[in-house]
Amino acid sequence: MSNFISLWQAAITFGTVILFGALGELITQKSGNLNLGTPGIVYLGGIGSLAGAFIYENTAANPNSVVGVIVALVCAIIASALGGLVYAFLTITLRANQNVTGLTLTIFGSGVANFFGGSLNKLAGGVGQISVGITSSGFRAVTPLSNLGLPGKLFFSYGFLTYAAILLAILASVFFNRTRKGLNLRAVGESPATADATGISVSRYKYVATCVGAAITGLGGVFYTMNYVKGTWANDGTMESLGWLALALVIFSSWKSLNVIWGSYLFGILYWLYFYIGGLSRYSQELFKMLPYVVTIVVLVVSSMRQKKENTGPAALGLSYFREER
Repeated sequence: MSNFISLWQAAITFGTVILFGALGELITQKSGNLNLGTPGIVYLGGIGSLAGAFIYENTAANPNSVVGVIVALVCAIIASALGGLVYAFLTITLRANQNVTGLTLTIFGSGVANFFGGSLNKLAGGVGQISVGITSSGFRAVTPLSNLGLPGKLFFSYGFLTYAAILLAILASVFFNRTRKGLNLRAVGESPATADATGISVSRYKYVATCVGAAITGLGGVFYTMNYVKGTWANDGTMESLGWLALALVIFSSWKSLNVIWGSYLFGILYWLYFYIGGLSRYSQELFKMLPYVVTIVVLVVSSMRQKKENTGPAALGLSYFREER
Protein backbone atom coordinates (compact mmCIF):
# COMPACT_ATOMS: atom_id res chain seq x y z
CA MET A 1 0.00 0.00 0.00
CA SER A 2 2.82 2.41 0.79
CA ASN A 3 4.29 1.88 -2.69
CA PHE A 4 0.91 2.58 -4.25
CA ILE A 5 0.53 5.82 -2.28
CA SER A 6 4.05 6.90 -3.22
CA LEU A 7 3.43 6.13 -6.91
CA TRP A 8 0.11 7.97 -6.81
CA GLN A 9 1.62 11.07 -5.21
CA ALA A 10 4.56 11.08 -7.64
CA ALA A 11 2.12 10.72 -10.53
CA ILE A 12 0.06 13.67 -9.28
CA THR A 13 3.17 15.82 -8.86
CA PHE A 14 4.65 15.13 -12.28
CA GLY A 15 1.21 14.93 -13.85
CA THR A 16 0.45 18.47 -12.73
CA VAL A 17 3.55 19.78 -14.51
CA ILE A 18 2.45 17.92 -17.65
CA LEU A 19 -1.14 19.14 -17.22
CA PHE A 20 -0.15 22.81 -17.17
CA GLY A 21 2.15 22.33 -20.17
CA ALA A 22 -0.40 20.39 -22.21
CA LEU A 23 -3.27 22.74 -21.39
CA GLY A 24 -1.25 25.78 -22.42
CA GLU A 25 -0.17 24.10 -25.64
CA LEU A 26 -3.75 22.99 -26.32
CA ILE A 27 -4.97 26.59 -26.13
CA THR A 28 -2.18 27.63 -28.48
CA GLN A 29 -2.95 24.85 -30.96
CA LYS A 30 -6.66 25.67 -30.97
CA SER A 31 -5.67 28.90 -32.73
CA GLY A 32 -3.73 26.98 -35.38
CA ASN A 33 -0.27 27.67 -33.94
CA LEU A 34 1.93 24.63 -33.33
CA ASN A 35 4.39 25.73 -30.65
CA LEU A 36 7.14 23.14 -30.19
CA GLY A 37 8.75 25.49 -27.70
CA THR A 38 6.71 24.08 -24.78
CA PRO A 39 9.77 22.66 -22.94
CA GLY A 40 11.54 26.01 -23.22
CA ILE A 41 8.51 27.88 -21.89
CA VAL A 42 8.29 25.48 -18.93
CA TYR A 43 11.91 26.40 -18.21
CA LEU A 44 11.14 30.12 -18.47
CA GLY A 45 8.26 29.79 -16.02
CA GLY A 46 10.43 27.88 -13.56
CA ILE A 47 13.37 30.29 -13.61
CA GLY A 48 11.05 33.32 -13.60
CA SER A 49 9.37 32.17 -10.40
CA LEU A 50 12.67 31.27 -8.76
CA ALA A 51 14.34 34.57 -9.66
CA GLY A 52 11.37 36.62 -8.47
CA ALA A 53 11.14 34.73 -5.17
CA PHE A 54 14.92 34.93 -4.63
CA ILE A 55 15.02 38.70 -5.13
CA TYR A 56 11.97 39.18 -2.89
CA GLU A 57 13.25 37.01 -0.04
CA ASN A 58 16.68 38.65 -0.12
CA THR A 59 15.40 42.24 -0.18
CA ALA A 60 12.36 42.11 2.12
CA ALA A 61 12.94 42.66 5.83
CA ASN A 62 10.39 40.03 6.82
CA PRO A 63 9.54 37.82 3.82
CA ASN A 64 6.01 36.50 3.78
CA SER A 65 5.06 33.25 2.02
CA VAL A 66 1.84 34.67 0.55
CA VAL A 67 3.62 37.69 -0.95
CA GLY A 68 6.39 35.39 -2.17
CA VAL A 69 3.85 33.18 -3.95
CA ILE A 70 2.30 36.21 -5.65
CA VAL A 71 5.69 37.57 -6.73
CA ALA A 72 6.78 34.18 -8.05
CA LEU A 73 3.57 33.68 -10.02
CA VAL A 74 3.67 37.17 -11.54
CA CYS A 75 7.31 36.80 -12.58
CA ALA A 76 6.70 33.33 -14.02
CA ILE A 77 3.64 34.43 -16.00
CA ILE A 78 5.50 37.45 -17.41
CA ALA A 79 8.56 35.38 -18.38
CA SER A 80 6.59 32.58 -20.04
CA ALA A 81 4.12 34.96 -21.73
CA LEU A 82 7.07 36.87 -23.19
CA GLY A 83 8.33 33.58 -24.60
CA GLY A 84 4.93 33.08 -26.21
CA LEU A 85 4.97 36.65 -27.51
CA VAL A 86 8.34 36.11 -29.17
CA TYR A 87 7.01 32.96 -30.84
CA ALA A 88 3.82 34.77 -31.94
CA PHE A 89 5.72 37.75 -33.34
CA LEU A 90 8.06 35.54 -35.36
CA THR A 91 5.40 33.20 -36.73
CA ILE A 92 2.40 35.53 -37.15
CA THR A 93 3.94 38.89 -37.98
CA LEU A 94 7.24 37.84 -39.56
CA ARG A 95 5.80 34.59 -40.97
CA ALA A 96 8.65 32.40 -39.77
CA ASN A 97 8.34 28.61 -39.92
CA GLN A 98 6.43 27.44 -36.84
CA ASN A 99 8.35 24.19 -36.33
CA VAL A 100 11.77 25.80 -36.52
CA THR A 101 10.70 28.71 -34.31
CA GLY A 102 9.29 26.39 -31.66
CA LEU A 103 12.39 24.22 -31.53
CA THR A 104 14.55 27.32 -31.31
CA LEU A 105 12.43 28.58 -28.43
CA THR A 106 13.02 25.31 -26.58
CA ILE A 107 16.79 25.68 -26.94
CA PHE A 108 16.62 29.37 -26.01
CA GLY A 109 14.39 28.81 -22.97
CA SER A 110 16.50 25.99 -21.52
CA GLY A 111 19.72 27.92 -22.14
CA VAL A 112 18.45 31.13 -20.52
CA ALA A 113 16.96 29.27 -17.56
CA ASN A 114 20.08 27.23 -16.82
CA PHE A 115 22.29 30.32 -17.22
CA PHE A 116 20.30 32.32 -14.68
CA GLY A 117 19.83 29.26 -12.49
CA GLY A 118 23.60 28.88 -12.29
CA SER A 119 23.99 32.61 -11.64
CA LEU A 120 21.47 32.50 -8.79
CA ASN A 121 23.33 29.55 -7.28
CA LYS A 122 26.53 31.59 -7.27
CA LEU A 123 24.77 34.55 -5.70
CA ALA A 124 23.45 32.23 -3.00
CA GLY A 125 26.94 31.04 -2.12
CA GLY A 126 27.75 28.13 -4.41
CA VAL A 127 26.37 25.37 -6.58
CA GLY A 128 23.14 23.98 -5.17
CA GLN A 129 22.94 26.58 -2.41
CA ILE A 130 19.94 28.57 -3.64
CA SER A 131 16.73 27.98 -1.73
CA VAL A 132 13.58 30.09 -1.50
CA GLY A 133 12.08 28.04 1.29
CA ILE A 134 9.59 30.65 2.48
CA THR A 135 7.96 31.04 -0.93
CA SER A 136 8.16 27.32 -1.61
CA SER A 137 6.35 26.58 1.67
CA GLY A 138 3.47 28.74 0.47
CA PHE A 139 3.18 26.70 -2.72
CA ARG A 140 3.40 23.39 -0.84
CA ALA A 141 0.93 24.28 1.93
CA VAL A 142 -1.92 21.77 2.22
CA THR A 143 -5.34 21.90 3.84
CA PRO A 144 -6.33 20.05 7.04
CA LEU A 145 -8.11 17.55 4.77
CA SER A 146 -4.71 15.96 4.15
CA ASN A 147 -5.01 14.38 7.63
CA LEU A 148 -8.05 12.28 6.67
CA GLY A 149 -6.15 9.01 6.46
CA LEU A 150 -5.83 7.34 3.05
CA PRO A 151 -8.24 9.70 1.20
CA GLY A 152 -6.31 12.67 2.56
CA LYS A 153 -2.98 11.28 1.33
CA LEU A 154 -4.37 10.44 -2.08
CA PHE A 155 -6.40 13.55 -2.86
CA PHE A 156 -5.64 16.41 -0.46
CA SER A 157 -1.90 16.36 0.20
CA TYR A 158 -0.86 18.69 -2.63
CA GLY A 159 -0.31 22.41 -3.11
CA PHE A 160 -2.99 24.72 -4.46
CA LEU A 161 -1.57 24.70 -8.01
CA THR A 162 -2.59 21.05 -8.38
CA TYR A 163 -6.25 21.94 -8.00
CA ALA A 164 -5.84 25.15 -10.01
CA ALA A 165 -4.59 23.08 -12.97
CA ILE A 166 -7.68 20.85 -12.89
CA LEU A 167 -9.97 23.87 -12.58
CA LEU A 168 -8.27 25.59 -15.54
CA ALA A 169 -8.76 22.50 -17.69
CA ILE A 170 -12.48 22.41 -16.85
CA LEU A 171 -12.84 26.13 -17.54
CA ALA A 172 -11.01 25.69 -20.84
CA SER A 173 -13.54 23.05 -21.90
CA VAL A 174 -16.41 25.41 -21.08
CA PHE A 175 -14.64 28.25 -22.91
CA PHE A 176 -14.08 26.24 -26.10
CA ASN A 177 -17.57 24.77 -26.26
CA ARG A 178 -19.89 27.26 -24.57
CA THR A 179 -18.61 30.77 -25.27
CA ARG A 180 -18.59 32.92 -28.37
CA LYS A 181 -14.90 33.79 -28.12
CA GLY A 182 -14.03 30.13 -27.65
CA LEU A 183 -15.94 29.18 -30.77
CA ASN A 184 -14.26 32.04 -32.64
CA LEU A 185 -10.88 30.73 -31.55
CA ARG A 186 -11.72 27.25 -32.80
CA ALA A 187 -12.87 28.76 -36.09
CA VAL A 188 -9.50 30.50 -36.46
CA GLY A 189 -7.73 27.20 -35.96
CA GLU A 190 -9.96 25.33 -38.39
CA SER A 191 -10.15 27.85 -41.23
CA PRO A 192 -8.52 31.24 -40.67
CA ALA A 193 -9.61 32.50 -44.11
CA THR A 194 -13.26 31.77 -43.36
CA ALA A 195 -12.97 33.28 -39.89
CA ASP A 196 -11.34 36.38 -41.37
CA ALA A 197 -14.14 36.71 -43.92
CA THR A 198 -16.72 36.78 -41.11
CA GLY A 199 -14.94 39.66 -39.37
CA ILE A 200 -12.91 37.74 -36.80
CA SER A 201 -9.43 39.20 -36.20
CA VAL A 202 -7.27 36.17 -36.91
CA SER A 203 -4.00 37.76 -35.83
CA ARG A 204 -5.43 39.01 -32.54
CA TYR A 205 -6.88 35.63 -31.62
CA LYS A 206 -3.62 33.89 -32.50
CA TYR A 207 -1.55 36.37 -30.47
CA VAL A 208 -3.79 36.17 -27.40
CA ALA A 209 -4.11 32.37 -27.51
CA THR A 210 -0.37 31.90 -27.92
CA CYS A 211 0.57 34.27 -25.08
CA VAL A 212 -2.13 32.99 -22.69
CA GLY A 213 -1.22 29.41 -23.56
CA ALA A 214 2.45 30.13 -22.87
CA ALA A 215 1.60 31.74 -19.52
CA ILE A 216 -0.32 28.62 -18.46
CA THR A 217 2.48 26.37 -19.71
CA GLY A 218 4.95 28.34 -17.58
CA LEU A 219 2.96 27.43 -14.47
CA GLY A 220 4.19 23.88 -14.99
CA GLY A 221 7.73 25.15 -14.45
CA VAL A 222 6.58 26.98 -11.32
CA PHE A 223 5.05 23.80 -9.92
CA TYR A 224 8.18 21.77 -10.63
CA THR A 225 10.50 24.37 -9.13
CA MET A 226 8.47 25.29 -6.07
CA ASN A 227 6.63 22.05 -5.25
CA TYR A 228 8.83 19.22 -6.48
CA VAL A 229 12.38 20.53 -5.91
CA LYS A 230 11.17 22.82 -3.09
CA GLY A 231 12.45 26.19 -4.21
CA THR A 232 15.84 25.19 -5.59
CA TRP A 233 17.17 24.89 -9.14
CA ALA A 234 17.73 21.59 -10.94
CA ASN A 235 19.29 21.46 -14.41
CA ASP A 236 19.05 17.68 -14.88
CA GLY A 237 16.76 17.98 -17.90
CA THR A 238 13.62 16.68 -16.18
CA MET A 239 11.65 19.84 -16.93
CA GLU A 240 12.48 19.50 -20.61
CA SER A 241 11.36 15.86 -20.74
CA LEU A 242 8.08 16.79 -19.02
CA GLY A 243 7.62 19.56 -21.57
CA TRP A 244 7.92 17.07 -24.42
CA LEU A 245 5.43 14.79 -22.66
CA ALA A 246 3.04 17.74 -22.47
CA LEU A 247 3.29 18.12 -26.24
CA ALA A 248 2.62 14.42 -26.67
CA LEU A 249 -0.37 14.62 -24.33
CA VAL A 250 -2.11 17.15 -26.57
CA ILE A 251 -2.22 14.48 -29.28
CA PHE A 252 -3.06 11.76 -26.77
CA SER A 253 -6.03 13.78 -25.49
CA SER A 254 -7.42 14.31 -29.01
CA TRP A 255 -7.26 18.06 -28.40
CA LYS A 256 -9.88 17.90 -25.60
CA SER A 257 -9.04 19.70 -22.36
CA LEU A 258 -10.98 17.28 -20.14
CA ASN A 259 -8.99 14.36 -21.55
CA VAL A 260 -5.83 16.27 -20.65
CA ILE A 261 -6.69 15.92 -16.94
CA TRP A 262 -6.73 12.13 -16.70
CA GLY A 263 -4.13 11.78 -19.44
CA SER A 264 -1.60 13.88 -17.53
CA TYR A 265 -1.87 11.72 -14.42
CA LEU A 266 -1.71 8.56 -16.50
CA PHE A 267 1.52 9.90 -17.98
CA GLY A 268 2.69 10.64 -14.45
CA ILE A 269 2.10 7.03 -13.46
CA LEU A 270 3.84 5.70 -16.57
CA TYR A 271 6.75 8.08 -15.98
CA TRP A 272 7.44 6.69 -12.49
CA LEU A 273 6.22 3.11 -12.87
CA TYR A 274 9.73 1.70 -13.36
CA PHE A 275 10.80 3.00 -9.95
CA TYR A 276 8.20 0.90 -8.12
CA ILE A 277 8.75 -2.37 -9.96
CA GLY A 278 11.40 -4.43 -8.23
CA GLY A 279 14.11 -6.45 -9.91
CA LEU A 280 14.47 -4.30 -13.02
CA SER A 281 17.89 -3.89 -14.57
CA ARG A 282 19.11 -0.49 -15.71
CA TYR A 283 18.25 -1.32 -19.32
CA SER A 284 14.77 -2.50 -18.34
CA GLN A 285 14.22 0.77 -16.50
CA GLU A 286 15.10 2.72 -19.64
CA LEU A 287 12.53 0.69 -21.57
CA PHE A 288 9.85 1.47 -18.97
CA LYS A 289 10.68 5.18 -19.25
CA MET A 290 9.58 4.98 -22.88
CA LEU A 291 6.03 3.96 -21.94
CA PRO A 292 4.40 7.45 -22.12
CA TYR A 293 5.77 7.99 -25.62
CA VAL A 294 4.86 4.48 -26.78
CA VAL A 295 1.29 4.92 -25.53
CA THR A 296 1.05 8.25 -27.39
CA ILE A 297 2.23 6.65 -30.63
CA VAL A 298 -0.29 3.81 -30.27
CA VAL A 299 -3.14 6.26 -29.63
CA LEU A 300 -2.05 8.37 -32.61
CA VAL A 301 -2.03 5.32 -34.89
CA VAL A 302 -5.43 4.14 -33.67
CA SER A 303 -6.94 7.64 -34.03
CA SER A 304 -5.56 7.93 -37.57
CA MET A 305 -7.06 4.58 -38.54
CA ARG A 306 -10.48 5.59 -37.22
CA GLN A 307 -10.27 8.93 -39.08
CA LYS A 308 -12.86 10.57 -36.84
CA LYS A 309 -13.04 14.33 -37.18
CA GLU A 310 -13.50 14.85 -33.43
CA ASN A 311 -10.21 13.07 -32.70
CA THR A 312 -8.05 15.21 -34.95
CA GLY A 313 -6.40 18.58 -34.40
CA PRO A 314 -7.42 21.90 -35.95
CA ALA A 315 -7.37 21.73 -39.75
CA ALA A 316 -5.02 24.72 -40.07
CA LEU A 317 -2.64 23.57 -37.33
CA GLY A 318 0.95 24.53 -38.13
CA LEU A 319 -0.03 26.51 -41.23
CA SER A 320 0.76 30.22 -41.41
CA TYR A 321 -2.08 32.44 -42.56
CA PHE A 322 -1.46 35.25 -45.01
CA ARG A 323 -4.49 37.44 -45.53
CA GLU A 324 -3.29 38.47 -48.99
CA GLU A 325 -3.54 34.86 -50.14
CA ARG A 326 -7.14 34.46 -49.07
